[in-house]
Amino acid sequence: MSLPPDDGRVLVAGIGNIFLGDDGFGVETVRALAGRDLPDAVEVVDIGVRGVHLAYQVLDGYGTLILVDATERGGEPGTLYVIEHDGAGQDAEGVPLDGHRMAPDAVLALLGTLCAGTGARPPRRTLVVGCEPASVEERIGLSAPVSAAVPQAVRLIEELLRNQDDGRTAPQSLVGDAAQ
Repeated sequence: MSLPPDDGRVLVAGIGNIFLGDDGFGVETVRALAGRDLPDAVEVVDIGVRGVHLAYQVLDGYGTLILVDATERGGEPGTLYVIEHDGAGQDAEGVPLDGHRMAPDAVLALLGTLCAGTGARPPRRTLVVGCEPASVEERIGLSAPVSAAVPQAVRLIEELLRNQDDGRTAPQSLVGDAAQ
């Protein structure tokens, strides 16, 4: 999987609650990513649980949005996934809006509504880099398998960004829903 060549900006947003164990995966990953040498057009932000803030920030105009989050898909804890989101313009009707507990789908639904109301355009491409959690129970700190996945997720995001910059296709390990 690769990102389309894009002269626009890229937003990489870490999502999650650090007080719920592995739910803090996105936050920890973007913290690690923020210290890396990234292209000028890439902005890395720790959104945490501020989903409404993310929706409004995306209105600033990004060609690509990469959400980093704990993602339960039934795999082994620590398994990484790259998921292409195909409904960035969906309607927010019926989606509960809670400024501190909005899943990526709710944020993207709100974004669709905000874009329709403001004339802004959603990102052309939205990806989720997810990690299978071991536990999202109340505690601070990632489990061992999810913690070990953080540097792998940083490398995976860097590869997605490199592929966007030079127009190459991604290595076979990134094609499909999961990357390990």
